[in-house]
Amino acid sequence: MKLVFATHNQHKFKEIKALMPDYIELLSLDDIGCKNEIEETGETIDQNAVLKVQHVNDNYNYNCFADDTGLEIDELGNEPGVYSARYAGQEKNDEANIQKALKNLEGKTNRNARFKTVIALIINDQETLFTGICSGKITTQKKGKKGFGYDPIFQPDDFNKTFAEMTQAEKNKISHRGKAMKQLLDYLSK
Repeated sequence: MKLVFATHNQHKFKEIKALMPDYIELLSLDDIGCKNEIEETGETIDQNAVLKVQHVNDNYNYNCFADDTGLEIDELGNEPGVYSARYAGQEKNDEANIQKALKNLEGKTNRNARFKTVIALIINDQETLFTGICSGKITTQKKGKKGFGYDPIFQPDDFNKTFAEMTQAEKNKISHRGKAMKQLLDYLSK
């Protein structure tokens, strides 16, 4: 079965490909000739995931799934949320986003946060959503060199290290994306 993961982000693609069973041939947007960035104009994480799969389904006629992820920080009124990738500007700079989050939390004691991933799937024109949440806290400084995005400052509950200090396998077992992917894979195996 061919299935498109609607992303240009090679970090995400590699992370998801590691979870896919052998019977699924995973393709990226680049693999199907989609060079443009699909605009995320939704007001929610759910809406952005749906926009991406609809774009691929409508324009390339592939079965497809897409995710959208947001980091929600309690003390910041659930910011950056749907704007997580562009928190510090349209250029989607991970380091700038991290520094803005840390600066906005200076002097704050409530550092509770959660990552939320929504995966939208379209197979044979039928749309389904899967949601994964990983709760934790924002550290006061970056720790670790692995991962991407906010991984160096997100420490999941019941762990004493950040996502950026974990192996890919450790992260996949507990992460928001890993939880949503498990639901997707369970659905696909039926």
